[in-house]
Amino acid sequence: MAYGSQLTLLSGGQSIIILLIVSFLAWRFRVWFRLRHIPGPLGASLTNFVRMSWVFTKKAHLIHQELHQKYGDVVRFGPNMVSISDPASIHIIYPMRKGLVKNDFYVPLRPYTRNRGAIPNVFTALDEDLHMKLKYPVASLFSLSNVSKFEVLVDEVLSVIDEQLDRRFASHGEIFDLTEWLQFFAFDVMGTMTFSKRYGFLEEGKDVGGMLNAIGQFMKQAAPVMQNPWLDRVLYKNRIADSLKRTPGSDIMKFVVAAINERQKSASEDEDFTKARKGKNDFLDEYIITQKKDSNIPPWFVTAWTISNVLAGSDSVGTVMKTTMYNLLTNPRTLEKLHAELVAANVSRPRPRWSEVHNLPYLDAVVQEALRVHPPFALPFERIVPEGGLHISGQYIPANTVIGASPYVVNRHKPTYGDDAELWRPERWLEGGPEVRKKRDDGLLTFGAGRRICLGKHIGIFEVKKLIPFLVLNYDISIVKPETFLAENEWFFRQSNLLAQIRRRPLESVEPNV
Repeated sequence: MAYGSQLTLLSGGQSIIILLIVSFLAWRFRVWFRLRHIPGPLGASLTNFVRMSWVFTKKAHLIHQELHQKYGDVVRFGPNMVSISDPASIHIIYPMRKGLVKNDFYVPLRPYTRNRGAIPNVFTALDEDLHMKLKYPVASLFSLSNVSKFEVLVDEVLSVIDEQLDRRFASHGEIFDLTEWLQFFAFDVMGTMTFSKRYGFLEEGKDVGGMLNAIGQFMKQAAPVMQNPWLDRVLYKNRIADSLKRTPGSDIMKFVVAAINERQKSASEDEDFTKARKGKNDFLDEYIITQKKDSNIPPWFVTAWTISNVLAGSDSVGTVMKTTMYNLLTNPRTLEKLHAELVAANVSRPRPRWSEVHNLPYLDAVVQEALRVHPPFALPFERIVPEGGLHISGQYIPANTVIGASPYVVNRHKPTYGDDAELWRPERWLEGGPEVRKKRDDGLLTFGAGRRICLGKHIGIFEVKKLIPFLVLNYDISIVKPETFLAENEWFFRQSNLLAQIRRRPLESVEPNV
């Protein structure tokens, strides 16, 4: 009798296991079946771990591009994920209206601490209402007219990098990694704009406090699990995991919270804080003042706004600067052409004025081309297809499918940008009639598109258009070993090892040494 009961229980346990396995397989088959008409690699249609493995190679952008070249504009990247490469579809996937919401892909980009949990920001908020609440109180701060008010602060940082490059490298021809110093500049500018003080990277010539390393490790950790967001919760965003090993985001949060607490203490001690800071407000001042004026804005919004400046505001701009200088230096013809335009426009030295450089045609083309060939973000911006589904590039995409487009792939779409879309050629932005130019402008996905377009777009362009003319006019720069330049995709592009030598160009010099 006992033996029979044991057999019955065992059979019951086995039945449950079998039922679970069958249910799982049926669910997976249903997911696979609903997108069976979308071409793509078989393995990717069965599990998200395939596209996760692409990210581990640090060359996911190249794999994505090869897949689109093989299968077309619509490719299945996962069991429930479809990638699009045609710029004509941008307005469908990323519309100005509500409709296609973000999915959990963005959650791993939220810094985590044990006490505060994972804090969303303007970029990583999934709920549209929360996104609007985070965005609109501060959106005007990121307008070009407001950003240009920071020019005096940017000029201070330009003076520092000018002094450091002269003293450390130009005076005796020492070889150095130009990418490091461009990143130092981008971070010190953002530190000045946000906290009214530089991080000190330029003066020290190194990663002060390990901030750059912490952000790099944070992105390196986040990128793979963005393809399987549930792993982020299991491996990193919980108290047990955090107690065993602090995440890189914890160190970043610690820095930001300390800066906010210090400033808020000053604000609480000074009843006239707003008046006292008037005319010299940095971003943190504006965030605190905005929150104090509106009781409906919770205090944690200040943290969310500030962490965005630290995480995305410097790394992304640094990528554009590195891309621009690498391609100018490896394509001397374009460097000569840019230098000639700057000289003809009588741009001030050593520090160009925004009023002098903001509307120069060839400089605009150079910046656009840099944004096109190597966008800072190089994985698809994912969205969820709404009820009713979508028709894109001749394919029907059913509701609840995850859909997205990679800036790297879209920006190299040959029917839009030409058969030489793989090459650096700024002139493409000056060619063709108004319709052709508009098509190219609208097809650029570097900053995203639609209602969720990057809030810091104007900051990036402002910094780049200040720094690049400064370098081109004041220095002769030559690459020592172009083959050592490295670009790796960890959500942000990581560019390094641009070994260079520089010398100061005499004030009367008008020709670049190329």
